[in-house]
Amino acid sequence: MDKTTEKIPSWSLCYLINGDPSGLTDEEMQAVGCWCDDLGVQVVSPVEDADGNIHPYFSHYPAFGLATEVVDCEILYSCVKPFKN
Repeated sequence: MDKTTEKIPSWSLCYLINGDPSGLTDEEMQAVGCWCDDLGVQVVSPVEDADGNIHPYFSHYPAFGLATEVVDCEILYSCVKPFKN
């Protein structure tokens, strides 16, 4: 199992953490599912400051999807598909 920090779109957090797809389109759920499957994502945990707050910000390069508001999250994964160079 490996660990990294990724820029995860804010809109996907309820789905990734709680399994709640409410308000997501089929395309958004597919994007999340493909990303999770490709990396073998096991755990997504937002990075919190000392007061327990998360700090969303805009990124042109989220872990998946188009440019959007993201939250830094620690990801536990086991890559099941090799990356293509």
